[in-house]
This record gives sequence, structure tokens and C-alpha cells, in this order.
Amino acid sequence: MQSTSHKATPVHLAIIMDGNGRWAAQRGLPRSQGHRAGARTISRIVEAAAAQPIASLTLYAFSADNWRRPEPEVQELMLLFREYLLGEIGRCVSHDIRLSVIGRRDRLSLPLRAAIATAEKATAGGAGLRLRIAIDYSSRDAILLAATRRGRNGPMTRARFARLLAEVSHDPDPAPEVDLLIRTGGEQRLSDFLLWECAYAELYFTARMWPDFAPGDLIHALESFRARQRRFGSLPGQVGVRLRAAGEP
Repeated sequence: MQSTSHKATPVHLAIIMDGNGRWAAQRGLPRSQGHRAGARTISRIVEAAAAQPIASLTLYAFSADNWRRPEPEVQELMLLFREYLLGEIGRCVSHDIRLSVIGRRDRLSLPLRAAIATAEKATAGGAGLRLRIAIDYSSRDAILLAATRRGRNGPMTRARFARLLAEVSHDPDPAPEVDLLIRTGGEQRLSDFLLWECAYAELYFTARMWPDFAPGDLIHALESFRARQRRFGSLPGQVGVRLRAAGEP
């Protein structure tokens, strides 16, 4: 359990990394260069997050709806994901980061699936930041699939459902509910990302494109979070605690 104090650092930070393509277009570059610049930003932000008392960081890399993009761009992204996962193993291990990929895997290429398995195995012992990267992810699809697997083994609880969500998303175990969700690029919507987990998330939107998002921007978002009063349905000044477990009544 954790106090509702607004001075706390988010236990679970989630980021919708938006704006790579527009960042490239503004500079007269191909979209692929924007995605590569965005990948470099991931490395910087992950290190910055690992230096904070943040337990979990979930990054939205590729939604289920992103398959609608032009095939050359999708193929470039898939190659970039594989390159990133394999290239970051050493950094994750050195920073005690445990990496996992959530989302569907049946539509991913065999080389990408192999890279995911390699990265997850190599970093499984990480006891620091838990880094989750969402690839081919749809929160609505995950909720629907989890609901179909609920079975008849006793009453459904939030904790049980959270475990089912983790299972269908290939996550080793449920992550805490999201405390702070950041979206870059100027858009202000959730875009089918962690809908169950974001029930009480604080939302932070910035016009800064993801490739330009720097560790200083992350610190500013965290400061904004700490300045907010989170009541979770209680009254101002009411003493209470926030149940971190997904199985709270």
C-alpha cells in the first residue's frame, strides 16, 4: 500500500511516444529517420527513469492499429525493434533493468520474436526498473481476450483479471496500475493504451515531439505529477491509503 501523498514519485510510468514521423517531416527527412531518432530517445529516457524511484516504465511502441501504415514503414519499424532489443541488452543488464515486451506475438516475424526472447531471458534477473515495451498492442483486445479466459475458478476479482491481462499480453506478471501517463507530440488521447491500468492515472500531455523529449522534460513531468493532489475518490484532506494491488475491492 502507498500513501496518497501528492509528493510521491509514480510507481508506474507509461509513455505514448508520439511524433517521430512529424519530427522527421519538419526537417525534410524520411519518416524512418524520425523513428531512429525516437529509438535513441528511448535509451536516454530509460536511463533517466532508472535513476528515479520508478518501479515500472511501459512504452507504447506499436499499436495493433499501426499495421494499417504503409508496408515499407511497418517493415522498417519491425527491423528497428529487433535492432533496438538486441542492442540494448548490455545497457539493461548494466543498469539492472528487466525488459519485457507486451502485446501479440503471432503477427511478428520469427527474427523479431527470437530477439524478444533473447532480450527477456538476458535481462530476467534485473532487480531495478521494470521496462515494458508494447508492440502490436491493443488494450481493448487484451481485455476482451482476458474476459474470454476467465473460466469458472471462483469469483472474478480485479487481481485475477489483472493476472489474465498479463497472461494474454505475454507479461510475466501484472504491473502496478499506472500512476502517470505521458503523451508527447501534442495529441491528447489514450489511443487504446493500458485502458484498464490507467483508471486513476494522472495524464500529462506535451507538444514536444518524442525525438526531442529529453531527460529534463521527464523531470518536469514528474514534478507536475508530484504537485497534483490524488484523492482516488476520497475528499480533500481525508486520510487514506491507495491500494496498489489490482485486486483492491
